[in-house]
Amino acid sequence: MAYMTGLTRAGQPWTPQFITKLNHHQCIGCGRCFKVCSRDVFSLVKRDELEDSLDDEELDDEDFDDDVLYVMTISNVDDCIGCGSCAKVCPKNCQEHAPLDLAA
Repeated sequence: MAYMTGLTRAGQPWTPQFITKLNHHQCIGCGRCFKVCSRDVFSLVKRDELEDSLDDEELDDEDFDDDVLYVMTISNVDDCIGCGSCAKVCPKNCQEHAPLDLAA
């Protein structure tokens, strides 16, 4: 597989890691990824709104506490530049990232 790669300022090889998935069961809605993302990839939504938009298999009410009111969603996945800042600030490691596969 061929991946998109580049170089850091110091000339070291670097492969961007683009967000592919966000685990809503682990997300605590802290908003750290939202705040650090310069590309508006994420949106903070009310848990009730998310429950209405997901299949029953994707979301189980028992996984959320009653006091959790918001969770993060990926609203603009195509705007991700692969910097990985969101993964660095997430306290729950609820995001999955992968390099861009040029062979696909």
